[in-house]
This record gives sequence, structure tokens and C-alpha cells, in this order.
Amino acid sequence: MLTDGWMKGKILHKLARKGKFEHSHTALDNLAKGFPSELRGRAKNMSQELIKEGILHLKKTGYGKQVSINLELKEKIMQYIDEFLKAE
Repeated sequence: MLTDGWMKGKILHKLARKGKFEHSHTALDNLAKGFPSELRGRAKNMSQELIKEGILHLKKTGYGKQVSINLELKEKIMQYIDEFLKAE
């Protein structure tokens, strides 16, 4: 069973690889891509939790909700990414 921390780590790892920090955003809907279809709903829930935790910045635009990584919480972000990478 995949843990919530692993899923959050995968989402954050994907954003970090693409350089989505602070002012560089991507669509919130894109975060579930890359997960198997049966896990996409859970991935969307994990994305919402990351927003609630303050790890992801949410920016509402005319073309949809956009997110980026909040660098002020770097230690927590690295914990999630480390959990994802160690499980691979």
C-alpha cells in the first residue's frame, strides 16, 4: 500500500524536476498525471492536502487553478521527496 507521504513526495518531486517554484506555476489538474488511473483520485486529494499544509501555493487564474512549491517549507518538502525516492 502506498502511503500518503509517498504520494505527496511523488507530486513534489515532479514539480521540483520541472522547476515549479514560487512564480513558476502549473495547473492543479496536472498533478494527478503520472499516477495509475486507480490512484488519480487519491493523488488529487493529496494535492489538496499539500495546499492546506501550505507546501503548495494556490493561484486562481482565469484559465484555472495553478500551483507552485512554497520554498519556505523546504525541510518538509525534502522529507516527502526523500520518502518517495527511498521507496523506489
